[in-house]
Amino acid sequence: MSHEIKHLLTGGLIIMTMGVPTATTANENDLKLTIVNPQNLYAPSPNGYSTAVITPREARVAYISGQGGQDSTGALSPDFAVQVEQAYTNLRTALDALGARPDQVAKLTVFVVDHDMSKLEVLTKNIKKMFGEALPAQTLIPVPKLAIDPMLFEVEAVVILE
Repeated sequence: MSHEIKHLLTGGLIIMTMGVPTATTANENDLKLTIVNPQNLYAPSPNGYSTAVITPREARVAYISGQGGQDSTGALSPDFAVQVEQAYTNLRTALDALGARPDQVAKLTVFVVDHDMSKLEVLTKNIKKMFGEALPAQTLIPVPKLAIDPMLFEVEAVVILE
């Protein structure tokens, strides 16, 4: 692959830019996420996440805003488990709108109001149900409250598009 290097002299500074030719059509394997779980670290898979995910260089990235447990009318159940299940249903709807699959999600950030260890089972069950073995990297952030008082859970995603 040849690269074209250009120099631009601006105000006494030399700025180098490198033009990269556009890639030819990539095959599906070139756009798969690579999951990395080093053996010398705690095994994260039983808890529903991966240590790291490498994204392919040819892919585009989409960011899905936090999805809460509201149904299509905006109603929120007071039950944490119901909100988590609905939030992942909402995330799946957002993925579908992008033409993306769960195995294209590289990173999740989840926000849990008044988090305690009893909530991990609910979270792990829903993650594994949606993602199977293709577990994205994930960060759980305990928070005192979210945007709307009855919200107990929110999930946002970084997605690699083909």
